[in-house]
Order: sequence, then structure tokens, then C-alpha cells
Amino acid sequence: MKKRAFIKNLGAFGLLPFSTNISLNNKGLSEERINTEGYSEDEFWSLIRGQYKLNPDFINLESGYYNIIPQPTLEKHLEHIKRVNLEGSYYMRKHRFIDKDSITDELASFVGCDAKNLVVTRNTTESLDLVISGFPWKQGDEAIYAVQDYGAMQDMFEQIEKRHNVTLRKVSVPNHPKNDEEIVALYESQITKKTKLMMISHMVNITGHILPVKKICQMAHKYGIKVLVDGAHCVGHFDFKIDDLECDYYGSSLHKWLATPLGAGLLYVKTDQIPIIWPLLADHEKDPTKIKRLSHTGTHPVHTDLAILDAIEYLNWIGIRKKEKRLRYLKTYWQHALKDIPNIVINTPYDSQRSCGIGNVGIKSIDPETLAKRLYDEFQIFTVAIDYANVKGCRITPNVFTNTEELDTFIIAMKTLASA
Repeated sequence: MKKRAFIKNLGAFGLLPFSTNISLNNKGLSEERINTEGYSEDEFWSLIRGQYKLNPDFINLESGYYNIIPQPTLEKHLEHIKRVNLEGSYYMRKHRFIDKDSITDELASFVGCDAKNLVVTRNTTESLDLVISGFPWKQGDEAIYAVQDYGAMQDMFEQIEKRHNVTLRKVSVPNHPKNDEEIVALYESQITKKTKLMMISHMVNITGHILPVKKICQMAHKYGIKVLVDGAHCVGHFDFKIDDLECDYYGSSLHKWLATPLGAGLLYVKTDQIPIIWPLLADHEKDPTKIKRLSHTGTHPVHTDLAILDAIEYLNWIGIRKKEKRLRYLKTYWQHALKDIPNIVINTPYDSQRSCGIGNVGIKSIDPETLAKRLYDEFQIFTVAIDYANVKGCRITPNVFTNTEELDTFIIAMKTLASA
């Protein structure tokens, strides 16, 4: 379906930051936006903050699990729900798959890959577990991953260990590496002639540590090893293109930093790898070279898929580089304020290229669960405790709606607790 017809099907497109005067051309969508020329940084981000409905009972510094949706995207999502409910089976039979193809095209353009290599999934876990479980394992094969990797994927590796007699080799990623070469060498040290697949995090979920993905992939490929990348926290967080990473597989959750409704993710598979992966659920697409054979999920909330385009448009209005700069500024703001405070431990690299919006901080005399509880009970700050794999602290994930006044409250709270 042509993009013009697709947008017409979606109904009135006008997001709140934009006017409703929409024009389309061969280069894509073009909208008249609120003119923010002349806005100061503080004025611009105050405008963005005003497009979120925030809970007044606590300061939300846990955007990593789920980025709440800005009001413009939320309103469009509600319109999609109403439309699908109104049209019912007519929509599901006549428009569902055509619309999803158009959404996939837009998403592929946004993340920097060919649409033939991308499918929309429900989350990172589904995407990566599909590859881990569907990989053509043979008895005696070996896999490598880090103890800091997300638990659901570690669980799947443990399952294939039992099911296929695969040997698992694990590394522990340092919180403050000397350089990229240290990280590359760490993974390389576990390679044997039997290694078939290596999983790495693009951004370590518990610390925000950004790994040198391209360098690791280039190293692994010299040994003929395929690389699966966990990019759960990366799409919509900072500027990158999947094709530039040279990985074989990439999964991400769009309801995190792209701020789609819950239940949206993506899976990228390099062209030559599509035929070798067994689908998690069988699909009517039988051509082994077509990635759609990997994306069967049955009947699911299609209005979430429709809202992906709205989330992309909203982020494009902000600008991914502008958002990246803001998130890195917010992380650096609290990180540098606390780095020399006695009893406080920073678990995230200080190098601006090794982290962005996510950070992790702990207090030596307080276990993470107690720290998270006291931050909430005493200072009304919501975070999440991390206490495993060489990381003891709370993950701090501000968002575009976070202001420095809230971070000042967090800084004061940490200094108070650290000095007690």
C-alpha cells in the first residue's frame, strides 16, 4: 500500500506538537511543527515536559523498564484502539497486514536497515529468544554471553544448554573498562573452535554501559562466529544505524526509549542468516529467505503496531541527536555531582561515548533493595535496585520529561543517605 493511502487509513494524523496540516511527498511525511526557533534549552525541554502527564506522587527515575507515552502519542494510540474496535474483523482482514508492512518500512528507515531484514515483534525478549531457540545448534556447540546480560536471554541459553547439549561460556563486563580493546579481548578470550554464537549487549541494561558492538562483531566474524545484539535500550535513545554495527541479529523494545505503547519490539536478521533460524511459531510464509516466516504471533493488539509510526514522528520532531544530547546531559548532571562523594559508588562509565541516559549508583553501607526503598519512602524517588553481576546499586533512568530540579532532589537524597 502506498504511504498516502496508509496515512489516510490511519485517520487524522495531527499530533499535538504539530498542526493538522499534513502534506506528503516522495521523501516521506512533512508536517508543520510548532516553531521552537529561539527557544532556550530549558524552554524547549519544559515544552516537552508539558506533553507528559506525570504522577505527582513521586519523581520517576525508572524510565528504563517502560517509557511512559507522551500525550500526543497516547491520543493517537487511543484513536487507533477506537478505529480497530469500530472496524473489527474488517480491519483485521483488509488492512492489518498491509499496514504492518508500511509500519515496518518506516521503522526500518528509522533504525537504518533494509525492511526485508526487519520484523515488528512484541519486545526484545521475544526477538532474541527467537534467535537463541531457533539457532541450528548441534551437540557440543558453544555460546558466549555476559553475566550482566538480561535474565530472560540467559534463561533461554540455559534451556538450549539442556536441550541441545550446548556449552555456555560467560564473561563479566567491567563497569569501568580502560578502552574498547579490553572489552573485545574479554569476549575473544572465551572463543574456541566450537563457538557458534555470541550474544552481546549494545547497552548493558543494569549499568547503561555502551559496548563497542562493531569492533566485537568484526572480531567474532574473523572466527566465523555469529553475533546476536541485545539493543533493548537503544532504539530511540541515541543515534545509530543497525547496518553500521555489522551484527547478524539485533533485537530491541520500542516501548522503552522510542516510547511506543507497551508491547512493541523489533528483530533484525542479516539476509544470509534468515534461512537458518527456525521460527518460534510456524507461519504461512514458507520461503526460508523471507523474514516474515519468523514473525508469526497470532492475533495481538494491532493498535500498538499502528502507534509505532506516531512514536517515530514524535521523536523525529524532537530530533534523535537532540534527545541523545539531553539524556546524556541528565545522566552526567547527577553522576558528576556524586562521583567524589564518600561512600558513593558509580557503576557506569564516565566516558560520554560509553553511556548515555542510563546510569547506576550505589552506597557502600546500604544494600540496593534498602537504598531503593529509602529513596522512595523518604524522598519520593522511584528507582530500581540492582544487586548481581558485579553491580550493586540503583539504576537511574531519567527521561526527556525529567528536569534538573528533580535531579537535585535525587542528589541531595543520595548525599544524605551516604553520610548517615
